[in-house]
Amino acid sequence: MDYNILIGGAAGQGMDTLATVFSKILHKSGLCLFTLQDYMSRVRGGHNYYQIRFSDTFVKSHREDLDGIIALNQETLDLHIGRLKQDGFILADENVTSKDSRLITIPAALIAKEVGNVKTTSSVTLGFLCKLFSIESTFMGDIFSGMFAESVAKQNIESFTRGQALTESKYKASKARPGKTMLVHGNHGIALGALAAGLRFYSAYPMTPSTTIMSFLAKKAKAAKVIVEQAEDEIAAIHMAIGASYTGVRAMTGTSGGGFSLMVEALGFAGIAEIPVVIALIQRPGPATGLPTRTEQSDLMYAINASHGEFGRMVIALRNPEDAFYQTARAFNIADKYQMPVILLGDQYLADAVQTVKAFDIDKIKIERHLAEPKPYLNGKDYNRYELTQSGISPRLIPGLVPGTAVNIDSDEHDVHGNITEAADVRNSMVEKRARKFERLKREVMEPELLGDDSMDILLLGWGSIYSQLSEAVDILNQNSKRKYGALVFGDIWPFPQTTLIEKARIVKKIINVEQNHDGQLARLVREVTGIQMDGSVLRYDGHPLSPAEIARKVKEI
Repeated sequence: MDYNILIGGAAGQGMDTLATVFSKILHKSGLCLFTLQDYMSRVRGGHNYYQIRFSDTFVKSHREDLDGIIALNQETLDLHIGRLKQDGFILADENVTSKDSRLITIPAALIAKEVGNVKTTSSVTLGFLCKLFSIESTFMGDIFSGMFAESVAKQNIESFTRGQALTESKYKASKARPGKTMLVHGNHGIALGALAAGLRFYSAYPMTPSTTIMSFLAKKAKAAKVIVEQAEDEIAAIHMAIGASYTGVRAMTGTSGGGFSLMVEALGFAGIAEIPVVIALIQRPGPATGLPTRTEQSDLMYAINASHGEFGRMVIALRNPEDAFYQTARAFNIADKYQMPVILLGDQYLADAVQTVKAFDIDKIKIERHLAEPKPYLNGKDYNRYELTQSGISPRLIPGLVPGTAVNIDSDEHDVHGNITEAADVRNSMVEKRARKFERLKREVMEPELLGDDSMDILLLGWGSIYSQLSEAVDILNQNSKRKYGALVFGDIWPFPQTTLIEKARIVKKIINVEQNHDGQLARLVREVTGIQMDGSVLRYDGHPLSPAEIARKVKEI
């Protein structure tokens, strides 16, 4: 069982409510789903849609072909009817017209008016959908009661019930969901991972598609004892996070492309001052404002090279909501251990997609602070914030723990005490000390995840959220094929892990990079670090995500 429906309309037509509630219904019914969101940068009008794919097993990505279209306006039908399967259906109110025999019109607006609340139109449609797919609805009262006041909840229940009466069951949405699961956005995975890691301060300026990290944390702030600060701009946001981290609390900021550009000077400050900070960079198409509500993977090289001068940082590309949870928690440990910035790369596709995942295991999260013990310094030992060590990691003491002992930091080059210096030998020793940390970090990077056949003929390379589509594309390619296909999808991406890639490159016939950008930035990075050249590229950069079927088609062409 694998169904894929599209709900489309203009902003302000109630599409978001309809898709959100239907997703909750599917999840409560024991089904697995993946929801793709596509929306324009406007409050009213335009064309927006959700694709909701649901199954009795885990689904990791979206599909191109549609089993059903719920058209809230004429434009939705006109734009997407070409993707509808021959045996699919179109569901719309009576204001949508078509000669297509698959069209089913229902008087949703009229029923909502008769119920006494014109805003319950979507509940009529929900009732119809649930009956059509044979989905139980005994819990609908609880869902509506959790969303609305009692009188409004009753109106929605009545509209839902009348919607059910408009059709008979046609499809069987069977239930066989494995184990305990969650329904979660990618950005919520980041936020939950930060909370699990002991986050105490989050500062950001709202910027799509990163804003939902801040809004989620703000809702949980009191219960989780976290300070969430909406800063006046991204420059202030990162400096607040760095300041909070200096005092000893775990701190984080989040933004998108243009906001990250504003943070770059402070990124260098965190590097030279050796203050840990975690930065979520949720990508969108650029440059400048670009396509603010669409998806792209075009900030990889920028994240690796941002800011002037040379200093270590780690860059982790998040692959799915589960990965976002565990990698975000790990990012705080790495930032603390190596006293450097860690950048988490997400994108709009991951940020806004809602997905059924296995319940996160909090017991897997280990909090490792790597802070200096104050006791030796209480006994009179001198404290040097930038002490030269073999590992390059200096003792990090929390300010105020040792009376009379200052924890000096500086954005200028400095000596071991944190005092400004221009001495050439001190400069050399400090640059080399910071470099030793990065060399040590290289030992901790995780190799890319292998998908498909281990003894592959054709190797696909991807990074970050393209994992979702590549995992299914590899399955498609290996069906009835004489060739064997596999993929490596990078999570840790700087320092760049090389061992598995070099090993596989020796045995495969072709290597093809799959990315959501124009220049093939992963291919460039691979060539720069390993000398390995790609034999072809599958790229997309129009703001819409590659689908598994599209990847498979283009790989076969190559």
